[in-house]
Amino acid sequence: MNFIQRFAYYLIGLIMGGFIVAAIFSGKDTRCNYFPNARVLNDLSTKPFFYSDKASLILSQKWIDTTDIKATLKLGDVDFDNSNVPLKKGKLYVIEGKTKKNQQIIIKVINYDNKAVLEDIIKK
Repeated sequence: MNFIQRFAYYLIGLIMGGFIVAAIFSGKDTRCNYFPNARVLNDLSTKPFFYSDKASLILSQKWIDTTDIKATLKLGDVDFDNSNVPLKKGKLYVIEGKTKKNQQIIIKVINYDNKAVLEDIIKK
C-alpha cells in the first residue's frame, strides 16, 4: 500500500470521525468554563435574576440600563479579592464592567442557591 492510499484511508476516517463528533455534540448545550471568572459569570447568568430596591432606583436613572447589566454579567471581570463573601445566606460577587457609553461600572450581585440578586451599581 503506497502513501497515497494510506493518506486516503486516513482522510476518510478523519472525516467520518468528525461527523460522529459533530453529531454527538451538536444537540447539547455544552460549555467549557475552565476559569473561575467564566464559571462565576455562567452561574449567575443561568439563574433567575432579580433587582433589589436600591438597584432598581439606580436603573431608573438614565445613565445605565438592563442591557449594560447583562453585558457586564456576560463579559465582566469578577474581583475575587472582594468577592465570595457570605452575605444574607448567599455569596456576594463584585463584577467590573462597562456601559454602552464606555463608562466603567461595578455591580454587586448576591448569589443564592436558586436565584441571583443585583444588590448595587456603582459608577467609577
